[in-house]
Amino acid sequence: MESHRSDTLSAAWKERIKASAVFIMNVLGKERTPEPVTLPLMLRAKALETPEAIIQFYKDGTGKIRQRSYRQFYEEVCFAAAGLLELGVRRGDHVGILSDNRREWMAASFGILSIGAADIPRGGDITVQEIAYILGFTECAVAFVENQKQAAKILTVKNELPCLKTLITFDPVDTETETAAAALGLTVYYFAGVIALGQRREAVHPGCAEAEMDQGNADDLATIIFTSGTTGEPKGVMLSHGNFLCQLPGFDQVFEMRPGDIWLSVLPVWHVYERLIEYLIFYNKDSIAYSKPTAPVLMADFPAIKPHFMVSVPRVWEAVMDGIYRNINTVGGIPKKTFDLAVSLAVIHTYFNDLVFGLLPNFHGRVRPLDAVVGFLPWLLLLPGRGLAQLLVFNRLRRALGGRFKAGLSGGGSLPAKVDLFFNAVGIRLQEGYGLTESAPIVSVRQHKKSRRGTIGQVLLNTEVKILDEQGRSLPPGRNGIIYVRGGQVMKGYYRKSEATTAVLSADGWLNTGDIGMMTRDNELRITGRAKDTIVLRGGENVEPVPIEHKLRESSYIHQCMVVGQDQKYLAALIIPNEEAIMAFAEENNIPIVDYDLLLQQPEINELIAGETASLVSPKNGFKPFERIFKFLLLPQPFEPGKELSPKQELLRHQITARHAKEIQRLFK
Repeated sequence: MESHRSDTLSAAWKERIKASAVFIMNVLGKERTPEPVTLPLMLRAKALETPEAIIQFYKDGTGKIRQRSYRQFYEEVCFAAAGLLELGVRRGDHVGILSDNRREWMAASFGILSIGAADIPRGGDITVQEIAYILGFTECAVAFVENQKQAAKILTVKNELPCLKTLITFDPVDTETETAAAALGLTVYYFAGVIALGQRREAVHPGCAEAEMDQGNADDLATIIFTSGTTGEPKGVMLSHGNFLCQLPGFDQVFEMRPGDIWLSVLPVWHVYERLIEYLIFYNKDSIAYSKPTAPVLMADFPAIKPHFMVSVPRVWEAVMDGIYRNINTVGGIPKKTFDLAVSLAVIHTYFNDLVFGLLPNFHGRVRPLDAVVGFLPWLLLLPGRGLAQLLVFNRLRRALGGRFKAGLSGGGSLPAKVDLFFNAVGIRLQEGYGLTESAPIVSVRQHKKSRRGTIGQVLLNTEVKILDEQGRSLPPGRNGIIYVRGGQVMKGYYRKSEATTAVLSADGWLNTGDIGMMTRDNELRITGRAKDTIVLRGGENVEPVPIEHKLRESSYIHQCMVVGQDQKYLAALIIPNEEAIMAFAEENNIPIVDYDLLLQQPEINELIAGETASLVSPKNGFKPFERIFKFLLLPQPFEPGKELSPKQELLRHQITARHAKEIQRLFK
């Protein structure tokens, strides 16, 4: 599968290049060619401009790094599109993709989009319940799956998927799986087989895939991404080609990009965050190198691939920092002391550098010239030491990252301040960004020329943001309120859920993000909380706490609970036990009872609750590993109505979080 070509398509390719050259000569000095209106047309334009540039670096079965050119990739997309046409997929259809990030994923997705269909993506950790709902709700007749494991999941719920007729696997499956699928009315194809079907169709109907591609419009549906969670009915976010494409031109202000730069890819591409960045890579005629977000693989790939950029979630950046410190601590002695001193010096100098060059956030009217005067002398005095630290210590870190690393983008959760400061102090820029699936996803990103820590960057080009209070009044910079967004990246709506769409999207296009934040005077954002219940872990996983809380309350020993964990590595919970049940358990098991508060501190009681949480929030009940409750705190007093509970007895999460801030902080130490 290194290359899939036909004489017909190769000849057509030569004609396209010739026509493109003539067109460029004819319009030289005139108006710029309009931006492509769909993602496949954007890919075609870039492949025509630099056909032999490298678009993908990936590892084969032996671990050897291979590469594909823009021409090879585009040809594979055309064959995939033609193969899907041969299988009966048509404009407006929905096609599932259940797979983690790999080079075939984007070829399959572009193949789907090229013929006017939309993909329905999800990662390899999808549960069988989610498969049944997502593929059934969108009525997919065809679905791509990564491997035999994902195929087996589908077979277990095939009776709930009457529309599904065809499976296409990226990795081959055994004959037993094919036989079982056939018995259930499913035909299984290997991805290479679909490419072969496309080659034969192109030979008979030359240009059939591109003819479909030419019919696309910016408003065509590109994907339906279902918000994660364990509710029975997750919401499907409908995103168009235009939602993605409108963001791409503004990124030349964000990154110092040049055609041919290499981006290390470690996140699941079904998530909108990684997906948008991969489109950006194609738009800029750059390269993707596929890696894994595990320290041994990632740290080995940096020197091997020598990337210029990497996009990741806070947890990965924190793991890289922790790995650096572990290596230094292992060496110990003078090298460790030298490193610690260099970091401390760099941190102090970074503060004065930010002061002098106007890189501190301006919420309430900073006087930039005064900042520069105050910070200049300390900045100047510390500059030689900072330079020496960079030369003798920090350049080693840059070499460990391949020597060409320009910047990293962090998103999908709040970047811990210590991680942010560490990387920027040692000369490795991290640029934090913000967005959500409903905004496809980018709303703001720190720009490379003005990367101000303490913010999530400037609002993206052609995007509007306003901060409103609970009465809908607009708030000035420095004031907390609900963040509203309007722009070309805002979703079309939730699939077949008009009421849910109306609840968050106004008639004039303003999206209620559900996040609480404030603006700076430089049009930058800072997130200060979440108005909606969704918890985003440091790894970027979205968790809906309500289903977990409902499940926990099924225990006869648990009266009330609230799940916490925003921007943390794991979930924890505040639990109010059922006093009568706990007292009865203590008496039955001869546990001494002095008073109730002390009883809740007994190891036997904590083991009891730990057993309840582990058995209830478990894979057998449809929960994912990151939805487990890793720690909990038993509180003796129930949540109070009017203070911690609404009149409807719903949790007032912000009030509970504020009231128990110290207890929650201890859960994450």
